[in-house]
Amino acid sequence: MKERLFISDLHLSAAAPELFALFQRVLDQHTQDIDQLFILGDLVDAWIGDDDDSAFTQELKYTLAALPKRGIELFFMAGNRDFLLGPDFLSQIPATLLPDPTIIEVMGQRVLLTHGDGLCTDDVSYQAFKSQVRSPDWQSQFLSQPLAQRRLTAQHLRELSQHASATKAETIMDVNADAVDSLMAEHHVSVIIHGHTHRPARHPLSDMRERIVLGDWSTETPPWACRSGSNGLIFQTLATLS
Repeated sequence: MKERLFISDLHLSAAAPELFALFQRVLDQHTQDIDQLFILGDLVDAWIGDDDDSAFTQELKYTLAALPKRGIELFFMAGNRDFLLGPDFLSQIPATLLPDPTIIEVMGQRVLLTHGDGLCTDDVSYQAFKSQVRSPDWQSQFLSQPLAQRRLTAQHLRELSQHASATKAETIMDVNADAVDSLMAEHHVSVIIHGHTHRPARHPLSDMRERIVLGDWSTETPPWACRSGSNGLIFQTLATLS
């Protein structure tokens, strides 16, 4: 049985070198016995295109590429911050781009993996924004701009997002229970693993189902993650030695 590690919402960036160092320590100290690593969205705080040639992007590629060299399969799912991360970058690692949602099996259980933003259906303004930026026309227009302009646009969008989040009710930005039930019923799964909300927890649901929420990353507290393997699903923090 494959040993898997699930993480999300790292929000890595050139502006946060301490967070990147934490990511490297986690990879060094928590992947020695795993076969597969799943990153379920928001690996970076913003992705402006696979042609980004910044020093940060090169260091990220080098760090990730070390995993397949050790025999670890790497899987990536797009989040709301890195949905433009594509096959040109991932093929250089290499890593597999997963559709959202993706179904896997753990000890006979069907488990659904998703970034989680699609479950926040009460946040109507965000869902409208998501539809806009995920459209091929918007992405084509954005990617046709020079890198410098894309960086400015990404910074502006982050500022708008931060302002919007600060003025919304907490409940609006969490998952909608009916959306969770509907997605699980549609795909006939008993477990759902997601990130996005930054509210790590293991929620028991009716009919022996459960929802596992991965944590966002910070240098102040160890990030919450999920492991699966011969011991089933384990929800744990990734404490590291500096």
